[in-house]
Amino acid sequence: MMSIYRLHAIVCLIVCFMVLSFVAGCGNVQPAAVPSVQPAEINVSAAMGLKDALGEIQKKYEADHSVKIVFNLASSGALQTQIEQGAPADLFISAASKQMDELQKKNLIIPATRKNLVGNQLVLIVPKTSQLELHSFQDLTNASVTRFGMGVPETVPAGEYAKQVLEKLQVWETVREKAVMPKDIHSVLTYVETGNVEAGIVFSTVAAASDKVKVAAIAPANTHEPIIFLGAVVSSAKHPKEAEAFLQYLTSSDGMAVFTKYGFQEMQ
Repeated sequence: MMSIYRLHAIVCLIVCFMVLSFVAGCGNVQPAAVPSVQPAEINVSAAMGLKDALGEIQKKYEADHSVKIVFNLASSGALQTQIEQGAPADLFISAASKQMDELQKKNLIIPATRKNLVGNQLVLIVPKTSQLELHSFQDLTNASVTRFGMGVPETVPAGEYAKQVLEKLQVWETVREKAVMPKDIHSVLTYVETGNVEAGIVFSTVAAASDKVKVAAIAPANTHEPIIFLGAVVSSAKHPKEAEAFLQYLTSSDGMAVFTKYGFQEMQ
């Protein structure tokens, strides 16, 4: 029979083996994963005319900050209506003060955050291959122009400025029946590019983004209100601090370098 000492030794060996196996197993246990912090998502409702510049700024900003920027691009009037109806937005960037003023009257933006960003010019464009003799906005009265594009004055700032110019030059009543008025400025550009209209009135930065059109005339500064793009944090913003920080960045030297690259004018 097995001696009590030998049995005791065998039991000790088995226990030691079990203990060592347990310790080794514990060493392979992976630490619990630490939940990753999701970046704040900033919803920016911005005028369509800023599309290209904001797209480049977005890449630079997101690379250096823990935020995700989501753009809602449309005419300033359409964006104003959306915000009034409760659409989610942290930051509003308008192509004119009219829409911003309306939201401020209704306490839908935070006035202390309101900032002028950049300026622009209004230009008359024609297709690149056009042979029409158009050298001024008054030339829209020519019989050779049967249709021209401009944004809806009530909702598209470029259209509002266009109407101001044509009224100042006393040709609005003559040419208004020729006007084709889409709901955003990029549609005006498309109409001109495709030849659906003989001419169009857009911001200079929009015209510069296309190689299918050329500028026929620049609107004299004294024929319309100053063209100013401006921004403000929306009162119902979910991420007001992050939205204001992004707005501050837009007016910084880094942000302004991108705007001027796309033809916008730095505010004095």
